[in-house]
Amino acid sequence: MSATAPTPSKAAPAAELRSPQLSELATAFRHVFRALNRLRGRDTHLCAGELSHAQFELLIELQERGELSAGELATAARLTPATVTPMLEHLAAGGHVERVRSELDRRVVVSRLTGQGQAAIEAKRAAWQSRWDAALEGVSRRDLRAATRVLERLGAMLEDAPPPARCEAPQNGAPGAAAQGDRASQK
Repeated sequence: MSATAPTPSKAAPAAELRSPQLSELATAFRHVFRALNRLRGRDTHLCAGELSHAQFELLIELQERGELSAGELATAARLTPATVTPMLEHLAAGGHVERVRSELDRRVVVSRLTGQGQAAIEAKRAAWQSRWDAALEGVSRRDLRAATRVLERLGAMLEDAPPPARCEAPQNGAPGAAAQGDRASQK
């Protein structure tokens, strides 16, 4: 009799067989998500003239799509127009974007990337490129394609996530009134 590990039965569910790998992926994803949140959190400690991650996202959208109105840019960046407008004002004041009337509809103000904005994108990408390359050095093309597919699926899952359930309003307008009423009825 050999001392090999028992082989899983063919009747075992596929998810059960993949469970350790799915758990490892979930842990790695949480670590990346937390690291991104910490990176974005550093935006609150920027020096004068530095641009936040969200502002760079707006610049990249303008680079990729061309001139856009604040509403179109908000949609593209998945932000609210109320968030985008002050960001655009800051980017315009810093010379990264230019805000002009649309040639198609003079009532609409569009934003376009300036040379300074383009230079900011290129500088940020150059600063990160060597780190990106080093982090992925030695990863095969096959593994990179697999990672891309997994990230695309996870991104779609997050985009399609249902909104959180609505909380019921507390009774009598007081915070916790419903919970207090429940405790009172249990006595």
